[in-house]
Amino acid sequence: MDLVLIHGMGTTPVSMMLLRRRLRQAGHNPILFGYYPTFEGLQHATARLVKLIDRQVDTRHYALVGHSLGTVIIRTALGHLENRAPSACFFLAPPMVACKAAKFFSRIWLYKLLTGEMGQLLAVDAFMSSLPMPPVPTRIYAGIGGLRHSWLPFGTEANDFILSVSEATGRFEAEALKVPSSHTYIMNSKLVFNDMAKTLEALAGTGPRH
Repeated sequence: MDLVLIHGMGTTPVSMMLLRRRLRQAGHNPILFGYYPTFEGLQHATARLVKLIDRQVDTRHYALVGHSLGTVIIRTALGHLENRAPSACFFLAPPMVACKAAKFFSRIWLYKLLTGEMGQLLAVDAFMSSLPMPPVPTRIYAGIGGLRHSWLPFGTEANDFILSVSEATGRFEAEALKVPSSHTYIMNSKLVFNDMAKTLEALAGTGPRH
């Protein structure tokens, strides 16, 4: 199956290389998509993603894999895919709500400079709550490898150093898979890959849509 892999903010497609290799070894065709929040807005990145899907993907049966901000791009793109919606989505450490970290850093000029419009949008409650969820099976992976203590930013709540579990799952916490990993490296988790492989194997049995 074709899978489009979309990295998170502050990283590049290189961060998805290990996951790409594992998926390729499992018989899939992973395709990397890169974007540049310092230099482009959300709509521009979304348009490029839709164009890549139209040109390089078998739209009858494919999946989208996003890490962090990559999931926001996926959710923004859904309205532009019409009858070319993916068969499944995989969200790795997704900001499902306007998170505390983004709200804090959005006031710092260097963060604004490096992350551009997309970094600012992560802190906007109205925008984050307006994003649609995929109308297809969607797996959410939330990291729980962060430190927990009453005097730390997340207190005793499970977190991945960047997002709390509640921020990474929203109203879908009950169905999300908790992963003992940090936010930055969750895509390298063997637990995540094994679950993805199992889900993709089940999807393969449904065959392409016509």
